[in-house]
Amino acid sequence: MSTVAEQIRFDTKIAVLLRDDLETWQRLNVTAFMISGVASADTELIGEPYEDADGTRYLSMFRQPVLIFSGSKETLTSAHTKALSRGLRFAVFTADLFTTGNDRDNRAAVRAVARDQLDLVGLALHGPKNMVDKILKGAELHR
Repeated sequence: MSTVAEQIRFDTKIAVLLRDDLETWQRLNVTAFMISGVASADTELIGEPYEDADGTRYLSMFRQPVLIFSGSKETLTSAHTKALSRGLRFAVFTADLFTTGNDRDNRAAVRAVARDQLDLVGLALHGPKNMVDKILKGAELHR
């Protein structure tokens, strides 16, 4: 058995952009909600189910890494505008969603606000690497 792993390269990027003033619980919550939107948009992103040496099966996950970035409110607004202008489908999370408790109310909260007035706290994207990199320009890799 070979010990040299073949490096896999991806033509696309999955990325989450979080506003830099969120509390830790909010970052985790926003990331979890938005990444489910990316997963639902393209079933090809999901790999095969996992299985341990004892044969216990686990759920499938993304085939490629998910990179997490952070930026200011202005960075999120700019990324939102760029993603829209490039026709990229993406998930959003607004500050209003911290006060709701279910999908129906979440969708109603976003629907109630004009696009340019959304109080964005997160975006989740999947697309060609170059496009996602341009959209996220100004954001920093989350630490």
